[in-house]
Amino acid sequence: MRVGYARVSTGEQKLDLQLDALEDAGCERIYEEKISGAAEERPKLEQCLDALRDGDTLVVWRLDRFGRSLKDLVSKMEELEERGADFVSLTEGIDTTTAQGKLTFHIFGALAEFERELSRERIMAGLKAARERGKVGGRPPALDEEDIPQVQALMKDPDVTVSQICERFGISSPTLYRYVGPNGERRK
Repeated sequence: MRVGYARVSTGEQKLDLQLDALEDAGCERIYEEKISGAAEERPKLEQCLDALRDGDTLVVWRLDRFGRSLKDLVSKMEELEERGADFVSLTEGIDTTTAQGKLTFHIFGALAEFERELSRERIMAGLKAARERGKVGGRPPALDEEDIPQVQALMKDPDVTVSQICERFGISSPTLYRYVGPNGERRK
């Protein structure tokens, strides 16, 4: 059975173009959804995937109607493969019922993996270069070195509360205790 999935991002958009194309492609059942592609959960898509059986074919108008990213597409394609279902994207001409379609999709998957690896390498190289220039990543310290002796002195003063110290320096009590102990001794 050919099962269609159509999605638009907002209620103002119309599904007509996609529905016509899916019907022309011979879809016997079509799941319609009006939800952003960025949404983590798409209930109609989940229903559609759950309905697929071995030998069925999922048909979409365009790839971006099905997956949020290339990584997401590859993951969903693996799920389809596990179910024994094929995939057709009408606009891109991908049809995994054919050897050429399977090859095309595997090339997309390989390119996605290659791009992820390149991105990771660029990030690591950038972090290394920054470290070599003396830059340290992460959040800046909540207290400066010159603040710590003041905090230590205030912690030893019985007339000053922890909440007063925290308010004065704009920090929380757990942050305060990361720098100094309850008796004013320095930590770190």
